[in-house]
Amino acid sequence: MSWVPRVIGAATAIYGGAVLAKPTLLTEPCKLTDAVGRTPKSAKALARSIGARDLASGLALAVAPSARATQVALAVRVLSDVGDAVVLGGHAPDADTRKKVVGVAAGWALLTALSALTVLHD
Repeated sequence: MSWVPRVIGAATAIYGGAVLAKPTLLTEPCKLTDAVGRTPKSAKALARSIGARDLASGLALAVAPSARATQVALAVRVLSDVGDAVVLGGHAPDADTRKKVVGVAAGWALLTALSALTVLHD
């Protein structure tokens, strides 16, 4: 099996763990902050939820025991990133932030989807 999805999974898990520990890693770039730059408790809860999802789905991808399990984990990751692009991008406070949020989330979705090609050939 290809190492590419495993690396993507590990990177996602590391990011998810980091967001769990420090939710501002997600809330600040997405501008989920108040007028003076503080992160509301509700935004921290949302970020931690996304961090937990990314930690779990990243670990599942990193340690998937078969090609089929890898494909399922890849699908979960792609759908999660597409959801982030739609939901977080759709709620961005301005056009610049929207472009950045959608670009990063869609970029990860595309990279993850393309990595599925390395699994199909195993």
